[in-house]
Amino acid sequence: MSAHCQLTGVQPSFGNRISHSHRRTRRRFDPNIQHKRYWLPSEGRRVRLTLSARAVKTVDAIGIEAAVARIRARGEKV
Repeated sequence: MSAHCQLTGVQPSFGNRISHSHRRTRRRFDPNIQHKRYWLPSEGRRVRLTLSARAVKTVDAIGIEAAVARIRARGEKV
């Protein structure tokens, strides 16, 4: 599964895990990715989106039609 959000484009970031002895090893910070299904009235079908938790709240605020328009403007396939 690709850990990126279709709406906001957030992807994993990377940093260091620091032990008690202060040795550094690389680690990965994954976003909170969820798979959500929404009814798209304009097309008469359901769409399955891969969204971060913050993007789910954004869809609730702006509506699914506006969110799909933003996703398509970014060049993502819906």
